[in-house]
Amino acid sequence: MVLATVTPPWAYTLQLPQDPRAPGIARATLRSVLRVHGMGDLIDTAELLASELVTNAYRYSSGPYSLRLRDAGRHRIRLSVWDTNPDIPPPFQGDGNAPASLAEGGRGLHLVTLWADSWGAYPLRGGLPGHGGKLLWVECAWRPEEALLGRVSPGGSP
Repeated sequence: MVLATVTPPWAYTLQLPQDPRAPGIARATLRSVLRVHGMGDLIDTAELLASELVTNAYRYSSGPYSLRLRDAGRHRIRLSVWDTNPDIPPPFQGDGNAPASLAEGGRGLHLVTLWADSWGAYPLRGGLPGHGGKLLWVECAWRPEEALLGRVSPGGSP
C-alpha cells in the first residue's frame, strides 16, 4: 500500500503528445494518482470521464494537449483537458441534447455530461505560449450511498 504525504489541495498536469497511446497513458496515470491519494473508489467514474475528454483532445486537435488532475475537496476530483482546438463541442455548449440516433459522433462527451457531477468549458486565448484552444473540465465525487446501493446509470438502470 502506498501512502501519500502530499496534503490537499494537490494537482498534477500531464502533458500529452499527439499520439494514439496518449489516452491510455492518461488513464494509467489517473488510476495511480487516485490510488495514492486514497481515492480509489473514484477510479471507474473518473477514468470514464478522463478517457472521453482526452480521446476527444487527441481526435479533434492537431497539437499537444494536457490532462490536469486536481483535488476538489471532500473526496472530489476535478479533471480538465486543454487542447489547441478552440471549438467548444456541442455537449459542453449547454444545450443538453443527446446526439441523433444515427450520428457518427458526439456520444462520448454526451456521456461525460451525464456522469459528471459538474462540468464546463471555456475558450482560451493565449493559453500556453503561442497557443489558444479550449479547456473542458468535469468534477466527480464519491458518494457512500451509491457504493452501498450500486450506482444507477443516467438511463435509470443499474
